[in-house]
Amino acid sequence: MRYRITCLFICIVWISGCGQSETASNQPAVQQKSIVKLSEKETIPASFFPDPVKIVSIGDSLTQGVGDSKDNGGYLPYLQNKLEKEPSITSVEMINHGIRGNRTDQLLKRLDKARIKEDIEQADSIVVTIGGNDIMKVFKKNFSNLELNQFKAAKSGYEKRLRQILDKVRSENDHAQIYLVGVYNPFSKWFGDFYELDLIMNDWNESGKEIIEDYDSAYFIEIADIFKNSDEDLLYAEDYFHPNDRGYELIATRIYNDMDITTIGKDTLEASAKGDDDQE
Repeated sequence: MRYRITCLFICIVWISGCGQSETASNQPAVQQKSIVKLSEKETIPASFFPDPVKIVSIGDSLTQGVGDSKDNGGYLPYLQNKLEKEPSITSVEMINHGIRGNRTDQLLKRLDKARIKEDIEQADSIVVTIGGNDIMKVFKKNFSNLELNQFKAAKSGYEKRLRQILDKVRSENDHAQIYLVGVYNPFSKWFGDFYELDLIMNDWNESGKEIIEDYDSAYFIEIADIFKNSDEDLLYAEDYFHPNDRGYELIATRIYNDMDITTIGKDTLEASAKGDDDQE
């Protein structure tokens, strides 16, 4: 009998020991599983929370889309289509504030309008097309007696007003990306021997590049080479001045290729997340 009791006691102790050992061995596994889950959360890709993006375009006929056969806004629908294919972007809202014939002085005044100010304030990216009509004003006024110094004198005023335009944009929105689209020579095929026009366009583009570098998250988009080096017909058949559909498509492609896609809308997403945290 004593032998049976001793054996029973030993069995109970052994079974209890196995139970404790099994429980103890499970604890690290649970902890490890939790650590894995936390690690996975830290590496969630940005595309897991896609962010709607708002692009505001301001400027002249290139923004309005003169020459677009479908009257859809020139380069804007092409740019929208490209951006919406990005995995980190669910949708894109394009706001068009382009007016045909606008010069820097006219755009500067329009930036005081409440609707434009509100749209700029809410924008993730702002695309600016301006300067071409400032050049054309000099061109038309002095067509019969064009001289380079006439354009140099006009350029100083253009530079001053361009800075004022960018300052106003930044005062309304301190984080949005800004893209300044350069000017191009629409007369290269008609006045191929008038090389001074290319010099003028290049000179004004260099001014745009230098000015935009003074602003954070601001970039210059070169498009002069698109029209100068292409074998395709990229100009609107009715005026041979504005881009046609293909011209606008190439402009949109150039803007898209130069855009900082990885950070576009980032501030909007962070602000949204912060707002959710505040509500909690």
